[in-house]
Amino acid sequence: MSHLNTALWGVLPYVVLVLFVAGVMWRYRYDRFGLTTRSSQLHESRLLRVGGPMFHFGLLFVIAGHVVGLVVPEEVTEAMHVPERLYQLNALVVGGLAGLASVLGLGVLLWRRLRVRAVRRATRRTDRVLYPVLAAVLLAGLCATLVGPTSAHYDYRLGVSVWFRTLFELSPDVSAMAHAPLVFQLHTLLGMALFALWPFSRLIHAFAAPLAYLARPYILYRSRGGAITR
Repeated sequence: MSHLNTALWGVLPYVVLVLFVAGVMWRYRYDRFGLTTRSSQLHESRLLRVGGPMFHFGLLFVIAGHVVGLVVPEEVTEAMHVPERLYQLNALVVGGLAGLASVLGLGVLLWRRLRVRAVRRATRRTDRVLYPVLAAVLLAGLCATLVGPTSAHYDYRLGVSVWFRTLFELSPDVSAMAHAPLVFQLHTLLGMALFALWPFSRLIHAFAAPLAYLARPYILYRSRGGAITR
């Protein structure tokens, strides 16, 4: 069992990281014009307007919660005089609502993909692998969010978070993750599977966000009357 824990929590994260970085570099080098969402908005927009924002905004809050929960040590929030009870309540309410919004949004998008024939026909083989994994990650994460703050015998900030931070020290604390509840282990394994699939799926569009448009200069053009507008 110790060898299995070492493989899962001490070796596998680095394998996934190498696959993720190499996959992104490969896609950028050989499939630069494929870094898109392959939008199906032309086929159907009503359900997309509901599920898309719900999923993406919920996911942004979920990611922010993971950053705070995994990267920020408990000592930091204690130094900021944030009561542990308040922290856990915030994680339960905000994290729970964000996770629920993500799950519901993804559910709408999946229903749309199954219900609308044109969208269903545009589904690729990688999507058929990606969507179940993504749904499982969100559901497991939502369960962990609901279980974590209400569990009196386990504090993920002293377990999962410690393991995550030691990965960057190249000395992973395998025991910290090996003693985590099953729902946290399952969520972590599914998360690593999602990152392994990331470069080879439509999730790659996250690296093609048009951020340059935020800093681009105004476009000047001349109207028929001769006035310059922008």
